[in-house]
Amino acid sequence: MVCAPSSDGLVYVPAGVTRSAKIVVSGSFGVGKTTFVASVSQVPPLRMEERITQASAGVDDLARTPRKTTTTVGLDFGRLHLSEALVLYLFGTPGQDRFRPLWAGLTEGALGALVLVDTRNLEACFDILALHEEQGTPYAVAVNLFDGAPLYPLDEIRQALDLDAHTPLTTCDAREGSSSVLALITLCEYLSALPVPPVPPAPPVPAWEPRP
Repeated sequence: MVCAPSSDGLVYVPAGVTRSAKIVVSGSFGVGKTTFVASVSQVPPLRMEERITQASAGVDDLARTPRKTTTTVGLDFGRLHLSEALVLYLFGTPGQDRFRPLWAGLTEGALGALVLVDTRNLEACFDILALHEEQGTPYAVAVNLFDGAPLYPLDEIRQALDLDAHTPLTTCDAREGSSSVLALITLCEYLSALPVPPVPPAPPVPAWEPRP
């Protein structure tokens, strides 16, 4: 489903959309979050990137991404219409540990999260998985298939990440929109099957008393 821009140049949500969900796309530095959001977004994605400078030497590990010249310092944002009635608002988080205070803020109000991982550096996502668990944010994990990265059976990756049996684990190529959308569908199917938490009762309304 593609939304055509209006006469003022903006792309609006169609009137038929009745449901929306905030989804966080998280993962370690250089795992492909910005590429993922851009590949699935049906509107021009918002990117908050800056050029990598000498100041990041020894802080950001570029060994696995030597061609990387920019890094997200705020968030990535995109929008995807998963069906005629459902729209996903995608928020990509920065990967560096020094931006951890932003992670917690971006996950607030999110229906769920998709965590991208790289088989060349699986341990880099441990803190991110722990954060989602601490905040109670349901998540799925997608292995981003980098060229030349080692391929392992998903059962071995699940064991290495110590994932619960019910946590969805899939693969994707963040450069390909169709592959990335399938990863989001896997997450949404998991979220839709979760029990709906009970709504807390409203506080009692105090009885009105006339002034003496």
